[in-house]
Amino acid sequence: MSHAWMPGSPCGQGCLGGQEPTVGRVVRVLRIVGVVTVVLLSLLSLLFLPLIGGRGRNWLTRAIFRAVLVAVGVRLVVHGEIPGPGRGALVVNNHTSWLDIVAVNAVRPMRAVAKKDIASWPVLGWLVSAAGSVYVDRENIRSLPGTVAALADTLRAGAMVNVTPEGTTWCGLTHGRFRPALFQAAIDGGVPVLPVALRFRLRGGAATTAPAFIGDETIVDSVRRTAALRGLVIEVHVLDEIAPGRAQDRHELARLAERAVDDVLVPASLPAENHWTSSAVEVAR
Repeated sequence: MSHAWMPGSPCGQGCLGGQEPTVGRVVRVLRIVGVVTVVLLSLLSLLFLPLIGGRGRNWLTRAIFRAVLVAVGVRLVVHGEIPGPGRGALVVNNHTSWLDIVAVNAVRPMRAVAKKDIASWPVLGWLVSAAGSVYVDRENIRSLPGTVAALADTLRAGAMVNVTPEGTTWCGLTHGRFRPALFQAAIDGGVPVLPVALRFRLRGGAATTAPAFIGDETIVDSVRRTAALRGLVIEVHVLDEIAPGRAQDRHELARLAERAVDDVLVPASLPAENHWTSSAVEVAR
């Protein structure tokens, strides 16, 4: 059951553009076949994850997520560097597409806080669950304190965890406010917050909303539309960490992280209230 604090987005099917260049039918079919192949291979790989150690699991997980990007025809471009394992951090980014979690994990595999229905998604849900994700029930606000406590314990133990603090997806030309609740886990866990800005664009540089996962469509619909695009690029901008103690409370911490992402996504000519987001990624065609 929904509640007054449940995240919502004004974005819908009318936000998805439709003027982007597309590939031919044969290439689309090959891309879908490629994604299905990665799905099947990733399922087999889950059997070996307990046997190959932490370093092996990180390598294999990153390889699988990069293979998803390659299969669907997306290039991944990374600006900055996500620190290696051994120190906990709350990694927060703007949320546009199912490709967000793929891109972040293609750079650095990590746990995630995800809505509970992602667990039932094919491949992506299985991989996210295998990575030790913390699931949140957005429809049950009473479960939030327990989620925050579990997340704080995970961070305190040295894990890096990815969170999308808007709570829902937006079209990419606009994004929502960073909600402060889960930032409390970084404060309680005594770990830094690492903001990451994701931009989706076409090869020529133009912003695109086509990869957005919004409205009532299914994950299959979104994957098919993404696979049809020509020259899709995802840029991952890794920004400066926000050190523990820099913010007085979770509200200020959320504002600092949101402002850092806006510095990448919002053109200088626009006021801060007009959240504009283009998006991008780089892997290979």
